Amino acid sequence: MKIEKILLAGNPNVGKSAIFSRLTGAKVMISNYPGTTVEFTQGNMKLGDENVMIIDVPGTYTLEPTCKAEDVACRMVKEGGLVINIIDATNLERNLYLTLELLEKDIPVIVALNMWDDTKHRGIHIDIKKLEEQLGVPVVSTCCLTGEGIKELINRLPEAKALKATVYSDGQKWERIGRIIEEVQRLTHRHHTLLEILEDLSIKPLTGLPIALGVIYCAFWIVRFIGENLIGYIFQPLFTRLWLPLMMKLSVLLREGTFLHHIVIGNLIDGKIDFGQSFGILTTGLFLPIAMILPYIFSFYLILGVLEDLGYLPRLAVLADNLMHHLGLHGYAIIPFILGLGCNVPGALATRVLEERREKFIAATLMAIAIPCMAQIAMIVGIVGQRGGKYVAIVFGTLFFLLIIKGLILNKILKGVSPEILVEIPPYRMPQATAVIKKLWMRLSGFLREALPFVLLGVFFVNILYALKVIDFFTYIFSPILTNLWGLPQEAIGALIVGFLRKDVAVGMLGLLNLTTKQLVIGSTILAVYFPCIATFVVLIRELGVKDMLKATLIMVVVALSVGTMLNLFLS
Repeated sequence: MKIEKILLAGNPNVGKSAIFSRLTGAKVMISNYPGTTVEFTQGNMKLGDENVMIIDVPGTYTLEPTCKAEDVACRMVKEGGLVINIIDATNLERNLYLTLELLEKDIPVIVALNMWDDTKHRGIHIDIKKLEEQLGVPVVSTCCLTGEGIKELINRLPEAKALKATVYSDGQKWERIGRIIEEVQRLTHRHHTLLEILEDLSIKPLTGLPIALGVIYCAFWIVRFIGENLIGYIFQPLFTRLWLPLMMKLSVLLREGTFLHHIVIGNLIDGKIDFGQSFGILTTGLFLPIAMILPYIFSFYLILGVLEDLGYLPRLAVLADNLMHHLGLHGYAIIPFILGLGCNVPGALATRVLEERREKFIAATLMAIAIPCMAQIAMIVGIVGQRGGKYVAIVFGTLFFLLIIKGLILNKILKGVSPEILVEIPPYRMPQATAVIKKLWMRLSGFLREALPFVLLGVFFVNILYALKVIDFFTYIFSPILTNLWGLPQEAIGALIVGFLRKDVAVGMLGLLNLTTKQLVIGSTILAVYFPCIATFVVLIRELGVKDMLKATLIMVVVALSVGTMLNLFLS
């Protein structure tokens, strides 16, 4: 049998993405399924002398879709290809429903009984040979985190069978599943492990909420600790000792005062390049994203990967459900918010987990207004933090207050109700270093591909606007708002314009203006709430549509005007 395309199909949280990474080496391409906004991951694997396409199908419990992701999964299966049905071996009964549906479709199927290592810890004994006999297709036990069984899975792909299985009704399927479980699975008594005790403690409100606060506090303390040390001991010394001498030589060649020098090197401060203030493409343009922001992005995604693979995030979603319902959402909206802290673009994409249009609008609007990305957080902490920790607290306290107030208002005025949370809570599993590092590398490379061009473009764009006196025109138009309502100097208009491209660069520009502490707090807060960066804006248009995005933009502008004015009054 010639294999050209392999689909990885299974329930959510069964390890499909990890097996995908094992098969493809994590060389992936993210695409949208035609006619939808649901993404799928595609890669390639060498099988003999042939290159085989591997597709990580969106997780689904059934081939009778109930949401967009399940609809895409069903359509992919109908289009054909060999299906590796990935099953969570610790939840065999639940997973077999999709397996029986796949066997009815007359397509080649092989079953990967994943998370095999956990069955031993949980006292679950599965007779694989009997399960093969019952299903009529090959069954291979795998552990995606260690790689156990992956080679056997690849070797047995040619044995995948297309059965003309009997089509059962819903009730008949469950009856058959019950008979299979009785035949192949045996449970034995065992004592709870420490991880299982923590599972119970972290989901009950009385103990779970303090644990959640502790996890969040420790996570951000670690992010800051790692980020600051990477900047202080690695990135800043690299730029100072290696890049600075090269740029000084280039500065001499380009000659200070020329247009090209102004664009590439920027301004010399006391005859020297200052990476924080010169504002050239090859000076500040590279220093900001690489030396000041990348270390915090690295540490944030490292901690996020650990929490994801541990299985903590679904528990946080359940604990946040009560609060989120007051904001017009359900608990799983915490996931887009958390991803938005890394970068608003994946945060905006993650609003797809929310099925209702009303929920998506609320979540996207709140995220754009009150959830700054890690790059912007790093700049606020670095620049505002120099004036004192309490001023950083004012900025983020204001954003949290806006998140709650805007959510309550939108929930009140938008028609509809918040649905109940339907999220599977996986058991805790110790994260594997290789899996965390692969995911970290993919996210970091994605950040550099998406952020670095916009940062360089932003620096170039502002320098051109200054050279053409366009900034002066905008300063004249918006000076009443800047000076009278917000108490900011007219020079801050440049930072606000750059905020459309990259907010982190815009905050960095505020640090060059010799602002008072009050002005710096107001400016940083306004930049956080007034408009998403262009990359996020494009994604939100695609997710919400032009009409809803215009509504969200109007809300952002009104909030920015109001918050800047109130902070100017209160901080005086």
